[in-house]
Amino acid sequence: MTAVPTSADPVLVEIVAGTLAAIEMEVETAIGRTSRSPMIRDAHDFRAGIHDRQLRKLTGRSYSALVQPVVRDYPIEEMNVGDVFFHNDVYLSEGGIGHLPDLCVTVPVFAEGEVVAFIQAFGHHDDIGGAVPGSMPSAATSMFEEGLMVPPIKLWDRGVPNESALKIMTRNSRMPDSLAADLDAECSACLAGARRLGELFERYGVAAVEACFDAILANSTEVYRTEILSQIPDGTYVWEDYAEHDGVDEPMLHRQRITLTMDSTAEVPLVIDFTGTGPQAKGPINHCGDYSDGNFLKKWLAPILRNLAATPERMSELDVNEGVVPLIEMRFPEKGTLLTPVFPAPTNARTFVILRLLGVLAGVLAKATGGRMPADQETIRYTGVYGTDHDGEPYLMREVLGGGSGGRYYADGEDTIHVVPDSRNLPTEFTEGRFPLRIEALGLAMDSGGPGRYRGGCGYEKHIRVLRDAHFMSIADRSILACWGVKGGKAGRPFQITVDPGGPDEHEVDALADAEPLKAGTVVRVRTTGGGGWGDPLERPVEEVLQDIAWLKVSVEGARRDYGVVVDDDGDADLTATDALREELRAARTGEEPFFDRGPGYATLSGGAAFNEFDVL
Repeated sequence: MTAVPTSADPVLVEIVAGTLAAIEMEVETAIGRTSRSPMIRDAHDFRAGIHDRQLRKLTGRSYSALVQPVVRDYPIEEMNVGDVFFHNDVYLSEGGIGHLPDLCVTVPVFAEGEVVAFIQAFGHHDDIGGAVPGSMPSAATSMFEEGLMVPPIKLWDRGVPNESALKIMTRNSRMPDSLAADLDAECSACLAGARRLGELFERYGVAAVEACFDAILANSTEVYRTEILSQIPDGTYVWEDYAEHDGVDEPMLHRQRITLTMDSTAEVPLVIDFTGTGPQAKGPINHCGDYSDGNFLKKWLAPILRNLAATPERMSELDVNEGVVPLIEMRFPEKGTLLTPVFPAPTNARTFVILRLLGVLAGVLAKATGGRMPADQETIRYTGVYGTDHDGEPYLMREVLGGGSGGRYYADGEDTIHVVPDSRNLPTEFTEGRFPLRIEALGLAMDSGGPGRYRGGCGYEKHIRVLRDAHFMSIADRSILACWGVKGGKAGRPFQITVDPGGPDEHEVDALADAEPLKAGTVVRVRTTGGGGWGDPLERPVEEVLQDIAWLKVSVEGARRDYGVVVDDDGDADLTATDALREELRAARTGEEPFFDRGPGYATLSGGAAFNEFDVL
């Protein structure tokens, strides 16, 4: 093993950091340009990562899976140039893979005859088998219904693909050609990335580059300790939130709780304790978070901490790499909870849990800091249509639709945000050209953002007309519960799917649906969630409400109802009537406004309770 110097040339550190970012982007660009499936090529539901030989994630532009399961099963000393490792087994991924459609490839980087780093890519693929097209059966009760499970294997050996393994995987997929092309794209891109990174080691030497790795991560650790965690007062704070259904049981509150303890004098200053999280669900909303000391979850949750930066500009400069890991201790409850499921508990809809955990951490930090965090958001859900096309061939149109982000203490939330970096909805032209579908409307869902001094971002509204008999699928949460508002802000509007809106057969579809039948000519309307509002909506300036109306983000009725702004027939504000209405709405309030507003859905599922003890400061 090459000795690592104790210090690094600061100029070289900048060169190495820039090269790492460029290589990561090159890998992702290559995948996007050479893959075949809509989910990877067009929706961009994938990401790359670079890790050193100590398995530390070096890059911070995107989150990624882990190298730990690969080196656990294949010692570094036995790896060769041109090897490509593959896995998607949730329970054997050390927490880095959440559900089976996420396929992960890992390539070792060599210099001076040794493994010195790893290039990795993983993404959400169209189909890996299982009970339903798309490999995400909403009523699954075990992993065996969700698709083909592959523990870490050597998919390429010294540059030669394992054709037998590829045959097995593609045979299990309803979309074998897309799967084969996507895997080839990911393997080739990572191999190219490994060559590029190897050139960096050859140019500057292994010892110098690894010293830069240490410096990059040490800098992140110091920045988060001094700039970010210092904003959290020492003490212990508790908050909990809920997923609303699991696809098997009737809707109920599936609890996720965080007890956060901050001790600025401790070597590991931040403790996140998940004790109190609800029991393992029968349906597929479980997430295997308790592996490798919660390494994946630490990096998944850490972006929330960036909201504590001094300015939004500073926030945007901060990466999340392995440097955050030494600052966080995670404590998990016993086996058998939503975050500690026991094999073969299903996990395909685990987004319900890991997305909610982002909000739980934001909520507990809002309590700790007096509201200096965004309101809640729900920025990913899967919807799709499948059937046969005009040539009688099977098709699957599935996409990831975002939602509005929460209002912040300094600005409105953003509209239609996707949690996956660079991810997006499928372009209308592509959808209509490839599938027997017509996109009749795509825009912002009016009045979906939670009212507030700073309004929550709006979700999507999308109208899809099927041109042949088909089936609709949805894997989504927040259709009963809403994205909560904070510090007087109100909850956003929940997720909603409507078949034949305004027609004689109009009806709502459950947010967890595998096979809603659609006759040719039927329209499906999808409205995604709006983010929660921040601050009192009656304090929002009238001119900002008028701008919202002009931009079709708020209706005239919504302006009156939610903001107390009266608009006349000319589209101008009636200031006298507005002042009177706002005074009337303030007088109608009974007692102090709650710090958090969960919306009406929470009372429905909690047996009528308006809020619980964890909502109180």
